[in-house]
Amino acid sequence: MDRPVATVKELSEADRARWDAFVRACPDATFFHLSAWQRIMEDVFRHRTFFLYAERAGEIVAVLPLAQVKSRLFGHALTSLPFCVYGGIAGAAEAAPALEAHAEALAVRLGVDHLEYRNLVPRHPDWPQQDLYATFRKEIAPEPEANMLAIPRKQRAMVRKGIANGLASRFDEGVDTFFDLYSDNVLRHGTPALPLRFFERLRTEFGDDCEVLTVVDRSGMPLSSVLSFYFRDEVLPYYAGDALAARELAANDFKYWELMRHACGKGVRLFDFGRSKVGTGPYAFKKNWGFTPQPLAYEYRLYRRDSVPQNNPMNPRYRLFIALWRRLPRSVANALGPHIVRNLG
Repeated sequence: MDRPVATVKELSEADRARWDAFVRACPDATFFHLSAWQRIMEDVFRHRTFFLYAERAGEIVAVLPLAQVKSRLFGHALTSLPFCVYGGIAGAAEAAPALEAHAEALAVRLGVDHLEYRNLVPRHPDWPQQDLYATFRKEIAPEPEANMLAIPRKQRAMVRKGIANGLASRFDEGVDTFFDLYSDNVLRHGTPALPLRFFERLRTEFGDDCEVLTVVDRSGMPLSSVLSFYFRDEVLPYYAGDALAARELAANDFKYWELMRHACGKGVRLFDFGRSKVGTGPYAFKKNWGFTPQPLAYEYRLYRRDSVPQNNPMNPRYRLFIALWRRLPRSVANALGPHIVRNLG
């Protein structure tokens, strides 16, 4: 007997529990497929969303979260998913054509410049791709000392330096300390900060699955902080910030060791260091920890443009903007930043 045909529907409030149950059980789904991202995209960034799912015989068999990003400066896109390193379709392969057809019809109807899937692995080798990013994922051992010994020697020495400097870690209830370090850090790099309310909303939406670890010196002064996500048996350190004094004291190195040690104690199996741009300092830093880069398969359907968009700080056209942004007072940069960064994703 033939299997029922999968039908494509849009997520409603009544569907959220079964959407998330599917995502948590689906092997190729990620933290960024969870339904809470729809509320965040709409409420914080005011992006129109289309969270699609394929259903067969009353059961969800595949999902595709999408958001429309419309900007005069950076273009018009339909993306899975802005501000998320992974996206695209998760679920049954036979349901993918129906979801993709629906997404492409939606892209044409909206008049977007391009449709973007942020896949972990390639799905369409013949589509234009963005080869700028790689991700770093590695299994961690159940014993802290085994994880320490797995860190390459030079990087392990930096972790031990942080320990010798008397650094300590704590977990913060709120995001204010984290945001202070984060916003100062991105300003020094010449890029706009995401709004404080975005981080507050992450804590609200994801609860215990969103955690802030902060490293302090002997006097209790915050030096480095990271906001991490937990999904199944993975930990994803996602946003981070450091004070100027952090480098000399090896606070950044100590921070990730403390997170790994803590995650290990919780029974977490995989440490996801997240994406970095190829050839950058963060890319080299993650390799120094013994992580192997895995190229990300960001695939594009181009409609009103001839090439893949390059809306990132590596683009030479943004050098002047970066130089000017670094000179702004932090209060001004934090006020202006959210209006710019919401359209970057």
